[in-house]
This record gives sequence, C-alpha cells and structure tokens, in this order.
Amino acid sequence: MRFDVWAPLAHNDIQLNLGKAAVPMQRSEDGWWSVEADASPGDRYAFSVDGGDERPDPRSLAQPDGPHARSAVVDLSAHTWGDASWQGTTLDDAIIYELHIGTFTSEGTFDAAIGHLDHLAALGVTLVELMPVVSFPGSRGWGYDGVSPYAVHEAYGGAEGLQRFVDAAHQRGLGVCLDVVYNHLGPSGNYLPVFGPYFTDRHHTPWGQAVNLDGPDSDEVRRYFIDNALMWFRDFHLDALRLDAVHALIDDRAVHFLEDLAAQTDSLSSVVGRPLTLIAESDRNDPATVTPRAAGGAGGLGLHAQWVDDVHHTWHVLLTGETQGYYADFADADALAKTGRTPFFHDGTWSTFRGRQHGRPVDPAATDGRRFVASLQTHDQVGNRATGERLSHLVSPGRCAIGAALLLTSPYVPMLFMGEEWGASTPWQYFTDHEDPELAAAVSKGRREEFADHGWGGEVPDPQDSSTRDVSVLRWDELAEPSHAALLDWYRTLISLRRNVADLGDPSLETTTTQREGDLVTITRGAHRVVCNLGDTEVRVAATGHVLAAFDASMDAGGDVIVEPDGVAILAP
Repeated sequence: MRFDVWAPLAHNDIQLNLGKAAVPMQRSEDGWWSVEADASPGDRYAFSVDGGDERPDPRSLAQPDGPHARSAVVDLSAHTWGDASWQGTTLDDAIIYELHIGTFTSEGTFDAAIGHLDHLAALGVTLVELMPVVSFPGSRGWGYDGVSPYAVHEAYGGAEGLQRFVDAAHQRGLGVCLDVVYNHLGPSGNYLPVFGPYFTDRHHTPWGQAVNLDGPDSDEVRRYFIDNALMWFRDFHLDALRLDAVHALIDDRAVHFLEDLAAQTDSLSSVVGRPLTLIAESDRNDPATVTPRAAGGAGGLGLHAQWVDDVHHTWHVLLTGETQGYYADFADADALAKTGRTPFFHDGTWSTFRGRQHGRPVDPAATDGRRFVASLQTHDQVGNRATGERLSHLVSPGRCAIGAALLLTSPYVPMLFMGEEWGASTPWQYFTDHEDPELAAAVSKGRREEFADHGWGGEVPDPQDSSTRDVSVLRWDELAEPSHAALLDWYRTLISLRRNVADLGDPSLETTTTQREGDLVTITRGAHRVVCNLGDTEVRVAATGHVLAAFDASMDAGGDVIVEPDGVAILAP
C-alpha cells in the first residue's frame, strides 16, 4: 500500500517506521513524501522527520494505543453497509438530538448506543448529533481536545464502531451529524507542527496560535481539514457536520475557508446523491454565515444552518430567572418577543457582557427559520455550570414542559440534549482524563479557580476524577418512573404536533407573535396559541377552539382553559 505525508518542514529525509522496518520515503516538489510498502489492517506505523522521534500519521485513521503512539492501518472500505435505501435527511422537518457517546450509556461505546436508537426514533428524532469522537489522550473527555482529527477514539469503538453506529441509525430512519473541531487541537499529543506549518502566530484564538488558513503553505492546511470533512461524509456515510466555534477560524483570504468547505460539501452531495449539511457554531450573530453563496462572492458563506445562543439565553432567563453573566441582557422585557421573530437578540445592539455593540440585523420576511438551530439545553450550557445542572435541576417539571413547548413550536430547528426529554436526574459535568500529570493538575486547579472568580461557594467536581464522568452517565431505568414518563410523553406529543400541524412547524419568522401579561405568556403561531402560566396561581384563558395538548391545563365546561401554575396549553382554532 502507499503511505503519504505532507511534511514541507523536513530538511533531509522522512522515514516510515512500519513494524520493525525503517523505510526511506521519497519527496516531491510540493512537500509531500511517499513510499510503497507491504502492510495490512492493524499494522502499526509512524513517521520520523529528519531523524527525530517517530510521530503518528497526521491523517491517521486509528490510534489504538493513544495519540502519542504509532498509528494503525485501517481499511475503511471493509465495512459492508446495509443502508443502501437511505436517501439522507435535511433540516426541513428536523429534530436534532445531541449526545455524548461516552456518557450516553454506562459502557460508553458506539455499540452500546445503538441499543437506544429505537428510543430516539420513537421520540421523533431525525438527526443524531454526536459530540466529537476523534482520538484524544486518556479514555474519557468531552472530545474538544482531540489531536488526531482523522482517527476515531478507540475507547468508543474506533472507526469500525462509528461505521456500525451510522449504519444502524440509517436503518432506523435516523441521520447522523458529527461535531468536528477545526479551530484548534488539544494541548497534549498535537504533533502536526513537526510536519508542517499547520498553525500561525499571525492570528490568535483562546487556545493559542490559530490554524493557518491564509498564510504561506496554507493551501495544504485547508486541504487537510476539507479532506477530513469529506471523509466523514463519504467513508462514514455521515449526513451533517457541526462545526465548532467557526468564529475562531480566522481567514483573511477573499474566499473564506468556510465558503470553500461549503462549496466542496455541496459538490460531494451531488456526487453521492443525498443531502449533506453543515451546521456552524458562531457567536458573531452575522446572518452571512448561513446566507447562500453567490457568483462573484456577493453572497454569504453558504453554510446550511447555525446554532442561536440568543434564543437559548432568552428562554433560560424566562424559565429560571437567572440573570448573571451573559444572561443579564436577556432579562430585557422585549427579549422573548424579539427572539420569536429574529434569531439574534443582539442584532447591532449593545451587549453589556461584551461591552460593545454586537451582531447584524436579520430581515424576518427574508429569513428561513430552518437555518437556525435552537435549544433549551446543550453540552455547553449544562456542562459549563459549576456542577453540571440540567434545566430539570433548576426548575419544576412544569417549567421544563413550558420550555419544551417554546422549543418545539418555534420557527427554528429544535435540538434536544440527551436525557432532556425525560428530565434526567443525572448532571452532566466537565470531565477530562489528561495523562500528563502537570496538565491534569492545571486543569483541575483552573476549574476550581474559574468558579471561585464567579462567586461559586460550593465544591467544584474535579474534572480528572473518574467519578465526575460516572455521575454524568444517563440512567435509562428512569424512563419507567411516572414523573419522567410524563415529561417524555409530553415531548413525544409536541414533536408529533410539530410534524402534523402546519402552524406549529412553520419556519416563517413572520408567523410568530408574543404577548406577556404578568406571568401569562401567549405565543401565537398562525391560528394556534401556546399559553404558558409562569405564576403561582391558576389562570383562566378564554378559548375560541379546543385544547390540542396540555401539561397541567384543562378546559372547563364553560369553554375556558384553566392553566395551572407552571402549566402550558396549546390551543387550536
């Protein structure tokens, strides 16, 4: 087989270490080195640059012994796919479900997760979003410190395990989205700088030097990440990618990296004959991120959708009353109404958290809600709290039900975080497994100090303690408990209504109006109303039609709807 590596920084030679053999590689003028050698799946290999220590392949597909060790040969074509009838999925009628393989089940593997795909299908999910699964040091972690972007984490089941998971999902009518991190690599095991100028000091990010997307030799760096994206779509049959923190992908070229990625993704979509979707995480509040590309560069970046934190923050403040930190702006009396008609509360307005104006306006008449992914909970919003409290730990089941109604009748694409649908009792905390003792100690110390600065007086779980991961594992036995079952039934009802009642699934931002009178919130979606009682006493609402669905609400003999404290009703005309 042929071994290739891009290493323009090599001055003299590169050696392929394959088994016990040391094989010299030949250099081409474009900085690539290659050699033919006999190898089979599972064989270990590494590269030595200019006689230095051997390092894993930058495009390694497997790191069975961790990202510091040799790579392993993998044949991605060996899997026999059973999803020939799969036509793909779009965001048109999507319900996204974010999950972390390592805590979705006690086993923490792709194969164990397959056992719960029927639950997601029955719930009404259409797209399962996996948090990052690429190789990182240790066995447990969130995945955002990955250092081998092409290799699937061995503890989860490796490349073969991911292929089995995607195949099983497709056979149940579920698409799969993968969270990928192109803005940085983790602090331990990043050997890319040994080979080439993958990073630059021309730009900086919260993680240090930025990825080199626009400097000398950046053509191959861009190719490295775009090839990675296309590999997930082509060789793992993935349907979508969630792009982490795209605002940290700094690129001064006329054609931005994201525009290039979007164009090549759309081109591959035409080849494979199914939709391929790119979903951005961006804090810029700029509609250009999801504005279609146009000839001559007059359009936007052309990504298909983006997360909208402003919508989450508005709902969180409404339901919990928390107004600390960046939540402060969303206590504004107009926040709920504004984020019902535009995804950006900050659309050129003053942000007290940032200390400056932020965002760009969106025209509701020209904006498709399906380009914006909204949520009540995400890995960030739960896991970055001091003790990983879910919404179900902060408010009553009724308020969780109100939140679900806001989410699942909104014009945006709804995304659930694993366990949300039944009000899981388990927290979801920040956990790591750094093998470098100094790094491990620094992470634990930094976590404590971060929350001390925020005024947190309680004990902050140690990210490095294995129990921090263990308490974050979902308890699937809770589904049989009445209180959890009731919330799960409510989520199933809302998802079904969203799919079958045109008003409730309408992506038009102009069809949503919001009124608030004290503790009574009424959201109108076409001819339907969502009535929420955030107060301590029951509220009577005159109804001209009937109750389509309710959580702690009912219609009396006189035709009034009685909404109990923390109750919600959906009224049909």
